Amino acid sequence: MARAKTSAWPPLLTARALVIEAIEQRLAEAGLPELAWYDVLWTLEQAPSGRLRMHELAAATVITRSNMTRLVDRLEAAGLVTRARDAEDRRGALALLTSAGRDMRARMWKVYGPAIAQLFDAHVSEKESATLRACLLRIIEAARA
Repeated sequence: MARAKTSAWPPLLTARALVIEAIEQRLAEAGLPELAWYDVLWTLEQAPSGRLRMHELAAATVITRSNMTRLVDRLEAAGLVTRARDAEDRRGALALLTSAGRDMRARMWKVYGPAIAQLFDAHVSEKESATLRACLLRIIEAARA
């Protein structure tokens, strides 16, 4: 561990935890659900036809399958998603975004977007952000390989 004292790992973990905590607080103060809800709603909104298989949704959001099932249960109870059987594989379930889910994602972004700008973007230059993004994408690619 020659780089232990200069590693970006500890401050990365601390920064992530503090920024997520601040964002969660802002969402709660606005009477909005937790950030994980946003992640699922946004991922479904980006998917073709607003639907994904449950395992695809879990992989895309980096949430375990068991936690995803419980989260989708709550989203479904709130009317933000529905579930359907996969026509190609009747054993599989699909999560489908509802119009209420699209509306909620947009409402959450009104808090989340400015929070990202204030808590993250304001503290790195465009060049630093591009470099950081490139580094993180390489790490993500290596971890998924």
